[in-house]
Amino acid sequence: MKSKSTSLSRRDFFMKTSAVTAGISLVGTKLWGSPVYIRDLLKPDSKINGVQLGLITYSFREMKDQSADATLQYILDCGINRIELMGRTAESFIGRPENKLDRRKLYSLMRKQRNDELTELDAKELKELKLQNVHYEKEVEQWNKNRSLEKFTSLRKMYNSAGVEIYAFKPNYLLKSTNSDADINYAMQAGKILGATHVTLELPIDKSHTLKLGQMAEKNGIYVAYHGHEQQHPTWWDTALEQSPNNAMNLDLGHYTAAGNTDSIELIKNKNKNILSMHVKDRQNPEHGKNNVSFGLGDTPIKEVLQLMRNNKYTFPATIEYEYKTPDGSSIISEIKKSIAYCKDALES
Repeated sequence: MKSKSTSLSRRDFFMKTSAVTAGISLVGTKLWGSPVYIRDLLKPDSKINGVQLGLITYSFREMKDQSADATLQYILDCGINRIELMGRTAESFIGRPENKLDRRKLYSLMRKQRNDELTELDAKELKELKLQNVHYEKEVEQWNKNRSLEKFTSLRKMYNSAGVEIYAFKPNYLLKSTNSDADINYAMQAGKILGATHVTLELPIDKSHTLKLGQMAEKNGIYVAYHGHEQQHPTWWDTALEQSPNNAMNLDLGHYTAAGNTDSIELIKNKNKNILSMHVKDRQNPEHGKNNVSFGLGDTPIKEVLQLMRNNKYTFPATIEYEYKTPDGSSIISEIKKSIAYCKDALES
């Protein structure tokens, strides 16, 4: 027979557990102060029938708080456990100066300038914004002289402890032909420390630079995966792939469709060993306007490609990228969740 004290102890335990569970349901996943064993229960898992659904943090570009801490919470709110992390988000964690420049306004005024549509007031504002940007670049240049890789370890631990792994790192602004070898090595080493298998950037036009990046990636023990927009076509990556075993592909399925390509399935079958990650978005083909749209409303063969990955056991992640306009009454997080649900349905069909 069980003692009264034991029964009370167990009853107290279940009452406390119920209270904690109720608390979790009320506050969501934001439980940084909770015990590890409770946080583990809330860790996301977005691998479905063998296919890893990921997310690029560029998807949160319009969120007010762009810090690494806030970005982690957005990821958890979406239910994703593996990501492609933007370089500036990571560097903000280690102390990179914040750029408070209104980039949208700057780019808008620059477009007006190109089209010869600037008013006198516009011209004055554009001059001020450009000057502000020059001051910021000088501030960053000074910061770069003393930047350290050490804090990237802490960033990785913070993300990993919450159940989020970083498979790709996108410090594209540090990997261009205008960057020094020190910048490129720093970016690659940062990616490796964060746990990424590859760094990403848009495929350079200069073939000598893809050769250089491939060779530097070999020395740093990491891969470079090249991204594309509407320039993508079946043989677009071939030169870079031939130059180095550490050059790879960061295919963008939506942009590939908007470029007018209709052979996505064939391309992936032929190049799957070279693809380290793939951006997933829904875009219309040229005949329908090329717009970014909600998953299922465009011409991108998302379901077919995901099922191909599942059936052939391809291991590269499908990186959801949120790019269409957020509908009135909705939110970025809600729309990303809809995209995830669409992919989940495809993989479970």
